[in-house]
Amino acid sequence: MINKFLEHIELEKRYSPHTVTSYKKDLQDFRLFLMETEGTEDLTLAHKRTVRNFMVHLSENHIAKRSINRKISSLRSFYLFLLKTNVLPTSPMDSIKSLKFYPQKQIAFSTDEMEALQHLKTLNENPLSALIIETLYQTGIRKAELCNLLTTHVDTAGKELKITGKGNKERLVPISEALADRLQNYSKLRRPATGNEQWFFVNKKGAKLGEKFVYSVVNKYLSMVSTKQKKSPHILRHSFATHVLENGAEISKVKELLGHSSLASTQVYTNANIEKLKEVLNRAHPRAMKKN
Repeated sequence: MINKFLEHIELEKRYSPHTVTSYKKDLQDFRLFLMETEGTEDLTLAHKRTVRNFMVHLSENHIAKRSINRKISSLRSFYLFLLKTNVLPTSPMDSIKSLKFYPQKQIAFSTDEMEALQHLKTLNENPLSALIIETLYQTGIRKAELCNLLTTHVDTAGKELKITGKGNKERLVPISEALADRLQNYSKLRRPATGNEQWFFVNKKGAKLGEKFVYSVVNKYLSMVSTKQKKSPHILRHSFATHVLENGAEISKVKELLGHSSLASTQVYTNANIEKLKEVLNRAHPRAMKKN
């Protein structure tokens, strides 16, 4: 049943390969737990207590609450599929709730830090790394979206990228003339290996860029200009959204650029600089300016 479910989300739901792999891992982990605790690999025989015990098991093994919730979400989707296909009359996920947790605040890089990064000599001596970071920061795309960028989806003349995001949804992201020029120059120098011609970004061996490589590049060079704890491609995406909103971009437009399915996901970035907004309010509002 796992394979049928994975085919369903890949072919019908059109989930990305990365998402399908995550679902597969979560279901395999639960099947292994079921085998170890109840002596069966048949997921249709799982009970609510099994799911609750699984959650306790994960917690006792110091698995983060966010990761536990992702696994519960995977199980919920799987059993919903079994209900819809009449494999099961009821779901063991009924009344199972996700764990409450307070996500760690994502702190965007400041414009000064990004300016320092732009003029970092060691970064500029590595053109591919510099282009990776600049593309992530100027577009707000995810690291997976950068790695999966196709050569046919880079329009330097029209100054836009066609990005394939979550659920294989496509969106157009505009780019500056300066970035378009850098991408065009890179396209002339890139040397893809046989079978990798479709990928725009390739490594020194000509193979498609890996997500781990992109993460290491971002982490390495941001560590040279920032003392912030988190230095990842996602924080560059966060910085992109924060900075364009600070400079007057409409939140609905930023939602489109980021490829969010709901406005609620984008609204996270409007709360990023609440203290700054408080300062503005205290300076600008007539009631706030009055002193007792």
